[in-house]
Amino acid sequence: MRPVFRSSLSLSRVRWALRNQQRYSSTFSSKSPKLLVGVNQNEAFVNTNTYNSTLYSRLSFSRGLSAEAIEAADSVRLTVSSSADVKRTGPLVEYERRISNGELMTGDICQLGALKELQRLHDQLVESVDTCRLDRYNTSDKSSSRSRWFWSRFMPESSVSPVKGLYLYGGVGTGKTMLMDLFFDQLPDTWKKQRIHFHDFMLTVHSRLQKHKGLSDPLEVVAQEIAHDAILLCLDEFMVTDVADALILNRLFGHLFSNGIILVATSNRNPDKLYEGGLQRDLFLPFIASLKERNVVHEIGSAVDYRKLTSAEQGFYFIGKDLSTLLKQKFQEHIGGNVVARPQEVEVVMGRKLQVPLGAKGCAYFPFEELCDRPLGAADYFGLFKKFHTLALEGVPVFGLHNRTAAYRFVTLVDVMYENRARLLCTAEATPQELLEKIVTISDAKSMSPRTSSRSRKNDVSELCVDNELGFAKDRTISRLTEMNSKEYLEQHATTHNL
Repeated sequence: MRPVFRSSLSLSRVRWALRNQQRYSSTFSSKSPKLLVGVNQNEAFVNTNTYNSTLYSRLSFSRGLSAEAIEAADSVRLTVSSSADVKRTGPLVEYERRISNGELMTGDICQLGALKELQRLHDQLVESVDTCRLDRYNTSDKSSSRSRWFWSRFMPESSVSPVKGLYLYGGVGTGKTMLMDLFFDQLPDTWKKQRIHFHDFMLTVHSRLQKHKGLSDPLEVVAQEIAHDAILLCLDEFMVTDVADALILNRLFGHLFSNGIILVATSNRNPDKLYEGGLQRDLFLPFIASLKERNVVHEIGSAVDYRKLTSAEQGFYFIGKDLSTLLKQKFQEHIGGNVVARPQEVEVVMGRKLQVPLGAKGCAYFPFEELCDRPLGAADYFGLFKKFHTLALEGVPVFGLHNRTAAYRFVTLVDVMYENRARLLCTAEATPQELLEKIVTISDAKSMSPRTSSRSRKNDVSELCVDNELGFAKDRTISRLTEMNSKEYLEQHATTHNL
């Protein structure tokens, strides 16, 4: 039934109805997907997730929406546009503005619930800008971190923010990063704010710990340095897989929260599931309690992966064996026919250096083994993509129990590439879905039935890699590989790197 609105309808009710509209663009392409090399049309990889507002318009798909919410919002759009407070700002207001301008049409109620929480946080921050010491040009504390640490030995003090942060979690491709970026971009540039990938954030923390080693509590000094630069800390893809990170997070964030830090984080995992099954997890549990105490926890319940709603038209994901010649040909095309690629060296954190087998014109060429079968990690990958915008990766294998460590590195590599909007050219033994098909969580393994063929259940299980963290991360990796082979992603890659 179509909702009935009375003339006395309150503005809050009007806004409720409008918030149940879709944040998708009317410019969604309905063209049929083109084939990637070695992939049939039913498996064609599709995409889209971006950082700029132009590509946010990818969200123009209205599957699984509330008909009542759509009709209600359509009915009151004119009322809202005429009566809304024009001085108000924030992510939800920007969303409404785009609807009024025709940039967006009806959308995902699950995302709108998250937008409501982000707007709540935005409004509280605006009201508490002085109390929270957000304005970098209106802060009287100019002393150094070590000086503040020294005096804190004699006069301990805590300045926990009166505003709670936000922890957004949900499935892959549901728009968490896009929503956080929309929130971040609506805040004044004069504020002490930072938006950073969690991997990169922890690398910075460890680097600063090295700088301050010898102090009785270097984590406290590191926390003060972070708070001096940014009171609002937006961490994308919050995930804990490293025991070294797990063991310091509770004390680190204890100091951060005591210094007034306000956290906004996105994650694929419920806070209670962070570092599940990890070594010495009992020492990590107090951090989970602190995280939940200092943040509103909100789940984006959408089951739609928006990275898979457009057609992949220009991907460079080649499936098959013995494709080295083809990949080198594509690599040469990208650097220029007359350019000679040579071995190069990349400096990463703490003085380490990474050897690049071939590199030229911002493009690097690696056999899979050189990048994922060696003791490398996020620091090496971030260092690599500070110098190179394109990676040609030869010979990505199907992952399983025998190469689990390489699978972890590959997942991290894809995360870092995606964060840096790097371009991937690769040859692989199978589609992204098939590459990680044998990686499962414990619950997935328990629910799997033995095959009815002559092969035994023992053989079935022996092929599987049962790993909770890796099994949970695989959907994100598949989704990102899908998007990285799309026309939209490659267009943004070119824009980001001025190509």
